[in-house]
Amino acid sequence: MKEDILEQLVDEYLMHKGYFTMHNVKFKPRKDHPDYVTRKDAVASDIDVLAIHPRLSGPEKVIAVSCKSWQEGFNPGYSLGCIAGEKQIGGRSAWLSFRELCSDKWADGFVGAVERATGTSEFTYWTAVTRVLNPSSRGAWENNLDFKRRLRGNPIRLVSFADMLDDVWGQLSKTVAATELGRMVQLMKASRWFG
Repeated sequence: MKEDILEQLVDEYLMHKGYFTMHNVKFKPRKDHPDYVTRKDAVASDIDVLAIHPRLSGPEKVIAVSCKSWQEGFNPGYSLGCIAGEKQIGGRSAWLSFRELCSDKWADGFVGAVERATGTSEFTYWTAVTRVLNPSSRGAWENNLDFKRRLRGNPIRLVSFADMLDDVWGQLSKTVAATELGRMVQLMKASRWFG
């Protein structure tokens, strides 16, 4: 079951783009990982949306999405600073919200879950957010060398709801769209709410 509206919208967006999707794919560190600690690592996390496109190849064939539907938006520079400084966001250690990017053992579990579900360890990782605050720090998130190393060199993208809407907006005709997101955008266009 999709837990929040951003997950549902990401799912709809990816289906609109021709992907087949799965939700809440569980992952955790392997019990035989040298850094495994039972009391800290026994409870699984999940990949919010995992998508595979039958006609694409390379890292765009599989998209693994972590959704952060924070109403105030997401500031990549601030989050990177909190992770590096071992600070807290929302009352918990900042890295815990991004464990697959910040911990080798959790990244290993994440990549393993992608491979088990899709048959490949080649994918694009998305951090999907409501909105990007401080867009000039987007590149620092997407090109973070530690994150990329942990995800075995796979590309990282920071995708906002506005990015998805902009993409769908430009693609739609007056033929009824195949997804709820596409249909919603068609109705927004027809109402001239944005026009």
